[in-house]
Amino acid sequence: MQFMKLRRNLRVLNAKSFTIKAACFLGAFLILQAALLFTSCHKSKKPVIIWTSCAEFASYVEEFNASQDKAQAVVVYKKEPARSLPPAKDEETPDIIIGPWLKNSSTRKYFTPVDYMFSEQSINKSLFYSQLIDYGKINEKQYLLPVSFNLPAIVFKSENENLMPDSHLITLDEIKTVAGNFNQQNESGVYTAMGYGPSWDKNFLYLVSKLEGASYREKGTSFSWNSKSMLATITYLKDWTTARNTSTTAEQNFQFKYLYMPEYKQVSSNRCLFSYMTSDELFSLSSEEQSGLSFRWIQKDNTVPVDDDIITMGLYKDSKNTKDAEVFLSWFTKSTTQESILQRAADMHLDNITFGIANGFSSIKTVNENIYPTYYRQLLGNIPTGKYITTPNILPYRWPSLKEKVVIPFLSESTNIDSSATVASLETRIAEWSKQYF
Repeated sequence: MQFMKLRRNLRVLNAKSFTIKAACFLGAFLILQAALLFTSCHKSKKPVIIWTSCAEFASYVEEFNASQDKAQAVVVYKKEPARSLPPAKDEETPDIIIGPWLKNSSTRKYFTPVDYMFSEQSINKSLFYSQLIDYGKINEKQYLLPVSFNLPAIVFKSENENLMPDSHLITLDEIKTVAGNFNQQNESGVYTAMGYGPSWDKNFLYLVSKLEGASYREKGTSFSWNSKSMLATITYLKDWTTARNTSTTAEQNFQFKYLYMPEYKQVSSNRCLFSYMTSDELFSLSSEEQSGLSFRWIQKDNTVPVDDDIITMGLYKDSKNTKDAEVFLSWFTKSTTQESILQRAADMHLDNITFGIANGFSSIKTVNENIYPTYYRQLLGNIPTGKYITTPNILPYRWPSLKEKVVIPFLSESTNIDSSATVASLETRIAEWSKQYF
């Protein structure tokens, strides 16, 4: 029964939205999970049921089951765990839920605090980045434990290291200046090289808005923002394009003509200097693909913004196997466990499919600082310390859709200096989104 349920859950995946690497991982996930489920059928003890959107946990659970005899666990894949709550009447109740967007008004009521587990023997709170632990708090109680996170990076050819003003971090102003100096035009004024165009990557526009203080946050079923900072973002991006790249049309014509390959290959063409990638995108590349690349973390005022989709885990309030679920939480949040997980991923060559722990940096400081550089050599000496990272505000669980359908189109249209069309307001776009997608 569990196996059939898993197969139904996996069928909801849209194959077109996954890379070949991800498809391979999900295939391995299905095989591993089938083995786990059939194994659990022969055990009299009820297994811990874990709902997650992170396919990597199939491998983690297999290691958990093999490493101790106190508890056993199985994984049920949920594409959007936050939207799957509460469980349907015919579904088995989960014990642990792992995924993004778990901290908001719609989902927080389904979790129970885990502060009582904070101790040297169970969960050592001091191991985590303080900002990430605080992110999991609701009304001063620890409802969620951080699992993994990602950071924004600007990528370039290693041979251009000498152009960078700092060996670890880079600001938007520095990107703009260095990129502008890289530009070249022919006698007709057509760009033959362009350092970077903000309009090339819609997610970069969104990052700029975050760095400029747009401060997106949950408001009911929608979101609020800082209008003054949003206006400053639009002005900043338009000025960048005008001053450095002439026009939005020039940026997009250059992109169409020269930058038709994946981001990591764009900089190797010597046509552009920079490409924008997040840490999971960069470090899930193969060693061959990463060869010749370097990067800087993007910062403003000495802060590097964590990507919105932080992975957290929580104990379901109606768990029927709380004691064993606690065993899993305690096991997973130990640095020795995560070191073993990373070694296993390397041995199975899964580190070329996903990055680190749950496709991101670990929420445990020492794991990032001492263990990640062993497997990701470019991180040696270039992992931001805790003082740099800053977490997002609470966002609605439908944020991926709101960002894609509302925020990014607004930023894209508002910063196009060649368009005379009236740009619909965010309020108008939210109203339309609510009619179509909510």
